[in-house]
Formats: sequence, C-alpha cells, structure tokens
Amino acid sequence: MTSRDERRRPDDVKAGLTPKRPRRLVENDEYAAFVRRVLRAYSRRVGDGDVEALGLLVGLAEEIDAAMAEAVKGLRAHGYSWAEIGARLGISRQAAQQRWGAS
Repeated sequence: MTSRDERRRPDDVKAGLTPKRPRRLVENDEYAAFVRRVLRAYSRRVGDGDVEALGLLVGLAEEIDAAMAEAVKGLRAHGYSWAEIGARLGISRQAAQQRWGAS
C-alpha cells in the first residue's frame, strides 16, 4: 500500500511550504531604458559595416510600430481619450486618431 506522499507527483507543491511572495514589479522606465540601449547597440553594429543586418533593423522598426498600435488600442480599451494619448506623444488628438484609430 502506498502512502499519500508516495503517490504525489513530483511537480505537486505543498501549499504550506510555498511562501506567498509578492511579485517583483519591473517599472516601464526600466524596460524602456533597456530597449533603448539594445536598439542603439544594434544600430551601431549596422553602422559599423553589418549591412546584412540593415533589413533586420527595419523589421524591428515595424515591430515597434505594431507594439505602439497595440498599446494605443489597450489604452483606448481602458478609457483613455485620443486627447490624452496625443498629449503624451506630443501630437494632437486628431493626429493620434488618424494614425491609430483604425487599429
């Protein structure tokens, strides 16, 4: 006869032994600074003669544009106005709506 502990799968976790740790929040500023450093380093690599990577750099720009569209879509879903979004980007509400309104 097997005991309950012997039947326990290896990936089971005893709730009493698992501490309730708060998740570490990484601020958006830290992410933005990291991405900025990576992009600058990549552009220096291309500028130092890696012409083959130029196409990949353009692909990254397209990814950033897609990420911006997704972010604006999320902000709109959370009730932010075009005026609020435009103000954060230094553009008019009309410009923001023209650029991301269809996404």
